[in-house]
Amino acid sequence: MLEPLAGTVPAVWEKLDDRFAGIRGDAHLERLWTGGRWLEGPVYSPGGRYVLFSDIPNDRMLRWDETSYQVSTFRHPAGNTNGHTLDQEGRLVSCEHGNRRVTRTGHDGRVRVLADNWEGKRLNSPNDVVVRPDGSVWFTDPAYGIDSDYEGYKGDIETGGCHVYRISPGGELSIVADDFNRPNGLAFSNDGRLLYITDTEEATIRVFTVEGDRLSGGELFAECGNGAFDGIRLDNQGRVWGAAADGAHVYHPDGTLLGKLHVPETVSNLCFGGQKRNRLFLTATTSLYSLYTTVNGGPEAYDLTAS
Repeated sequence: MLEPLAGTVPAVWEKLDDRFAGIRGDAHLERLWTGGRWLEGPVYSPGGRYVLFSDIPNDRMLRWDETSYQVSTFRHPAGNTNGHTLDQEGRLVSCEHGNRRVTRTGHDGRVRVLADNWEGKRLNSPNDVVVRPDGSVWFTDPAYGIDSDYEGYKGDIETGGCHVYRISPGGELSIVADDFNRPNGLAFSNDGRLLYITDTEEATIRVFTVEGDRLSGGELFAECGNGAFDGIRLDNQGRVWGAAADGAHVYHPDGTLLGKLHVPETVSNLCFGGQKRNRLFLTATTSLYSLYTTVNGGPEAYDLTAS
C-alpha cells in the first residue's frame, strides 16, 4: 500500500464570464496522493468506487480507493499507460505508450489488444481514449511515447503522422482525422453529435461533427491562454473542462471561456466521479487532487447503455 498524503490546498475559482457564477465547489482541493513523476489518465469506477490513474515515466497504474483513501499499485509494469476510460460494459480501456497499443481489461483481469497497428505499421503511442455507447472506441495517437525513453521507448513514426482513430464494434480500425500536429485529449458532447479534440502542440481544442463512423468540420473551438490543453471532459450542461498549465479551464458550448479552477501543479487530465458524479478528480504532475463541485459530469458510455 502506498501512503497517501493527507492535506489540502486552496481552491481558487476565477470567474471570467457571468455565466460562471453558478459554478463553484469546495474552497479547498484535497491532495489525495503525491509522489508521481507525471500522472495522467484518471478514470472513476462507480462499481468499485475507485480512481485508476497512470504514472507514465514510472510505468505503473495506481488505484485510489474512495472508501479508504488508500492508494495501491494496480499494475506494474503497465506498458507506460496514459489515458483510460470505461466501455459500455464497465471494462477498462487503456492507451499504452510503451507497447504502442490500445487494450481492454476484462472483468476477469485478462488484457485484450484492441489495436496496435495501422495497415501493418505500428501505432505511435496511443494517448487518450473515449468509447461511444455503440461500442466504438476512439483514440488519439501522438508521438510522445516514442519521442524519447521517458514515457515509453524511443522509436520512429511509422504511420505517416499523428492521427485520431476509431475502432468499430467489430474491431476494424480507421483513421477519422489526419490533420493534427499532436492530438491528445478527446471527449464527446453529451448527445454524441460532437467530438472535441485537443492539439497540445497547437494549444487548441477543435470540434468535429460526428456522422456515423466519420468526422466532419474540425473548427477551432478554443485556444489555451496558459500552456497547452491536455485532457478534456464535459459536464452535464455541455461545458468543456480542459486541463491546462494553471488548472482547469471551463468553456461554454459556444466556446466562451467562463472561468478557471486554479491548481498548484500543471493539470494533465481530469474526470468526474463520486456517487453523484459531482466530484472532480485531477491528475496534476506529481499529485492526484479532488474536490466536490456544484456541477455534475456528463454521461459516460456505460451510463447511456444502462439507461
